[in-house]
Amino acid sequence: MSIGKKIRKRTTPIIIITIGIFSGTATATEIGSFINNRNCDQIIDKGSLKICYDYNLKAARYVSYTLKGDLVNAVNIKKRPRFYEEKRIPKKYRATHSDYTHSGYDRGHIKSDADCDSSSKSLKKCYSLANIIPQAPAVNRRTWIKAEKYERLIATKLGSVTVINGVTYPSQPKRIGRNGIAVSSGFWKIIYNDQQDFKRCFYYKNDLDAKSKGDKLRNHLVDCLSLN
Repeated sequence: MSIGKKIRKRTTPIIIITIGIFSGTATATEIGSFINNRNCDQIIDKGSLKICYDYNLKAARYVSYTLKGDLVNAVNIKKRPRFYEEKRIPKKYRATHSDYTHSGYDRGHIKSDADCDSSSKSLKKCYSLANIIPQAPAVNRRTWIKAEKYERLIATKLGSVTVINGVTYPSQPKRIGRNGIAVSSGFWKIIYNDQQDFKRCFYYKNDLDAKSKGDKLRNHLVDCLSLN
């Protein structure tokens, strides 16, 4: 089946979720309102993604990137890289692969690997542990993935989209691993194209008891103004 046919088959859900969506005009300064020296202990610019990292949490607060429609379905690299420690972060603040072992949480990408597989170099950037957070398995594998697929579909339809992902943490978060990686209460996604006045926002709870059966993308639509 051609890529074009796949896209046409997947357009039906878009019609369904356009009712009650909160939209608005976004500008290039929107990323700067989240990823800045006030919010981030360290900003890691990997070219194809930008990470706002928190030393106390030992995890990201925000990750932003732009998806090009002509790249998101161009290549599908099957062999995945290994997760690796982000050497730009001081060692005492880094997450490690073993922190997740037997924790009950997935090593969940913030920028997904499917967003990165236009080249091996791009894909490797997404496997930095600075781009990984503890995600509840059902959310990571079955529900949040729908928002990730949606952003790629919209990039294909509009030519490109900018995406800002935010991670929310309680004041006293649960910790996992020897290094005490903070576990989020949830995460959100802003998808926008300011030239075409397109903006959609989604929020997901990081719930170990989350039920994926019957879950719809539209169930997670939120008012973009509620995100911070």
